[in-house]
Amino acid sequence: MKYMILIPIIMAIIFGFLAGNYKFKNEQERSKFAVIATTLVSLIVAFVVFFAMGDSFTLVKFTDILNITFRIDGVSAVFALMVSFLWPLATVYATEYMKHEGMQAKFFAFYIMTFGVTVAIAFSANMLTLYLCYEALTFITLPLVLHSMDKRSKYAGWKYLIYSVAGASLAFVGMIIFASETGSLDFVYGGIGAASISTNMLIAYLLMFIGFGVKAAIFPVHRWLLSASVAPTTVTALLHAVAVVKSGVFAILRATFFLFGTTALSGTVVQTIVMWIAIFTICFGSLYALKSRHIKRRLAYSTISQLSYIVLGLTLMSTDGLTASLGHLVAHALMKIVLFYTAGSILYANHKEYVDDIEGYGKKMPITFACFTICSLALIGVPPFLGFFSKFELAKAAASQGTLVSFVAVCALMFSAILTAMYLLEIVIKAYFPSKSFNLNSLKNVKEAPKAITYPMVVITAMLVVLSFAAKPLFDILNVIATGGF
Repeated sequence: MKYMILIPIIMAIIFGFLAGNYKFKNEQERSKFAVIATTLVSLIVAFVVFFAMGDSFTLVKFTDILNITFRIDGVSAVFALMVSFLWPLATVYATEYMKHEGMQAKFFAFYIMTFGVTVAIAFSANMLTLYLCYEALTFITLPLVLHSMDKRSKYAGWKYLIYSVAGASLAFVGMIIFASETGSLDFVYGGIGAASISTNMLIAYLLMFIGFGVKAAIFPVHRWLLSASVAPTTVTALLHAVAVVKSGVFAILRATFFLFGTTALSGTVVQTIVMWIAIFTICFGSLYALKSRHIKRRLAYSTISQLSYIVLGLTLMSTDGLTASLGHLVAHALMKIVLFYTAGSILYANHKEYVDDIEGYGKKMPITFACFTICSLALIGVPPFLGFFSKFELAKAAASQGTLVSFVAVCALMFSAILTAMYLLEIVIKAYFPSKSFNLNSLKNVKEAPKAITYPMVVITAMLVVLSFAAKPLFDILNVIATGGF
């Protein structure tokens, strides 16, 4: 039954092909098919995770070193289950939102196939498999970025492609160096387990960190993410919260803890370099988010900052850091997809895109701004929300190392939290507390978005609240995974 690992991947690709090529009676039928298809794939992913944990399946064996193999372990389960929970809800949102974007056949085809490729990344058992799926993700999401096919989307698409391919090329060189030095590309908890490694190996890790860091939007290879914000909100939420950027983080996680190993990397100059990159990106993203007045662009800069919270936890190269990173990976996915969806709700229903345009909207769009407020507080790190626990665990893991760079990391986390409060609460305050001179009559045409847009936001926000009150058992499970369990 080991082949069952492939079932959700293959099914998603088949369903995507059908969504784009089958002649449905109307677009409503296509939308229903997309929701049913993604829900079915999600249920199968959950089944496979729980009943095939630890199993592996080799699809193609080129040599003893080079093979395409899939396996489910603890970190696979976290990533795959997170993606599988969000994708059907995202598809429900897309069924309504894409009505005014058009070309639903093309959109749902690539949207569903992207689901399968993302699950394949989660289930990859070695770096070659992950790399091939990672490259496939670039090309399968490119049509989504190019969806509108106007001048801006074409520019964004080319930028996304160039950055992604260049980054993957760096990662490929690092992978070849690693394979030639060790004779293996398999993911094993603890990596190679060596007490020290050669300069070539350190260069290989840095190449892979920067290469995979393109999709994780680390500075200075982050600019594609900003350009890609011109895509429909359903796509930008996918890029910023679920699939693409998280795949970059996931690849760095695999390289750090399951390929090179923290025993070999800890205390090296390369660890210091990657920690400083993460710290700078955290501060840079927060500062530019505060500066931006466009809501989606502000959230894009926020994503750049928040992703490097996760990267920082990985570069601490400790089990505590990995636990915190996994926690923030889950928390950020829930928080950020809702924030993007609220921005899409405002745009869809009222055609507003800028912070200064939503004054007084809180009472006219109560569901949208209730979700935005809850997820904003969580992203800031206000207790008792999940974002508080993940950020606290990150700060605690950094502080426990007692080095200069780890002290600066704690300061960066605190600095970023203050800026996050400023750039998110500004929106909340404008929405709920308009100025005295504001003309409330100008809001008479403001309305809430349709149910297909608001309901997914409510469900995801509710899940965030539930996990917030279940933070301790959640982090206990993540800690077991971080120490090599499952």
